[in-house]
Amino acid sequence: MTVAGLKGTDRITRAFARAKAERRLAVAIYLTVGYPDRASTPALLRAALEGGADLIELGVPFSDPLADGTTVQRANEIALGNGVTLADCLDAGRELVGATDATVLLMGYTNPFEQYGFQAFARDAAGAGIAGVIVPDMPAEESATFGTEITQTGLARVDLFAPTTPDDRLARLAPGSRGFVYCVSLTGVTGARRAVGSDVEAFVGRVRAHTALPIALGFGISEPSHVAALRGVVDGVVIGSAAIDVVTGATADRPAALRDFVRGLADAGRS
Repeated sequence: MTVAGLKGTDRITRAFARAKAERRLAVAIYLTVGYPDRASTPALLRAALEGGADLIELGVPFSDPLADGTTVQRANEIALGNGVTLADCLDAGRELVGATDATVLLMGYTNPFEQYGFQAFARDAAGAGIAGVIVPDMPAEESATFGTEITQTGLARVDLFAPTTPDDRLARLAPGSRGFVYCVSLTGVTGARRAVGSDVEAFVGRVRAHTALPIALGFGISEPSHVAALRGVVDGVVIGSAAIDVVTGATADRPAALRDFVRGLADAGRS
């Protein structure tokens, strides 16, 4: 069954355009599918949207998430223990898009996509209404086959760039990005931090020199003050570990706790 609607890249464009028109930063929330349990995922995803998320990143559980810190690693372990597969993630995306017309991306590592089959995944993801894919351990220079399959179905393969990315690599790769450009705020793994790095503005400026796409900043963003500090610097923010921490720490109504957390982030992004 195919979810009708916009192509993936168009969904991303719409999400960022809406945020820009409302003079605010777009907010992307990452949640691991199947954490803390399979039954909780739909309500948590809805709660993030109700709190003001413009994009949802569905974390595909993997046994060795190299780019992620302790919080996401633990969520991956539990989700795998709950039997969650890439097919389950596609189903979660299909359900959410079908019910809410949300902009949904999958974030995961190469192995599950390769095992599923790049062509089959691209077909099924497009059919589910998925907007794009983020694969941290697949360098752009090594993603030709996957990228071709993804692009042919209208999905965006979103590339990540770190502060250590040299200008010549940015000049070579950033113009080929689709949907938006994901800037990593620091060198290291995901996880909540006390403050956003002081070099972020200069880094984002270097990236903007090579693309007209929206730029979203992730890794380490965990509280409203971080979001507020990024107004006028980036077009969007990505929050993952901090959102999972809220879910983990909620003593009663997890969706309500997540909704309130996301609302605080969204409010902080308004100019």
